[in-house]
Amino acid sequence: MPHIVNRSPVAEVPAADPRTALRHFEALLALETDCWDVYASLGSADPGFVLVDVRSPERFREGHIPGAVNVPHGRLTDRNLSAYALDTLFVVYCGGPHCNGADKAAVRLARLGRAVKKMIGGVEGWRDEGFSLVTEEAGGAGDRADRPD
Repeated sequence: MPHIVNRSPVAEVPAADPRTALRHFEALLALETDCWDVYASLGSADPGFVLVDVRSPERFREGHIPGAVNVPHGRLTDRNLSAYALDTLFVVYCGGPHCNGADKAAVRLARLGRAVKKMIGGVEGWRDEGFSLVTEEAGGAGDRADRPD
């Protein structure tokens, strides 16, 4: 009777060699950051980046990450970024994995010659980590928005 090898779907395709894996993951980290790293960085006097919420102003007012500025991805232009030095690193986020607004923003920023990383997870990931959002009324006053349970 022949011996049947039951292979796992994970192991069905061999893993990349360590050099290829290193290049891949280093490149990934050059393009992306996560909610925890953003949270930790925002706790310092100089986080080293500008956090940009690329959703609509309405969504931004409903709840955004503390310290973020709102520039919808379609409005990322040289003119709208003129207040920032050319070597500023921008970290962009949108609603979450279901949204490609952060990807569109990253493309626009890169085309403008700006350094950019995407915060993976967006607002959904931020809230999943247990971090709070800030809300703003039309007048601009900010309040803490607790994570709904």
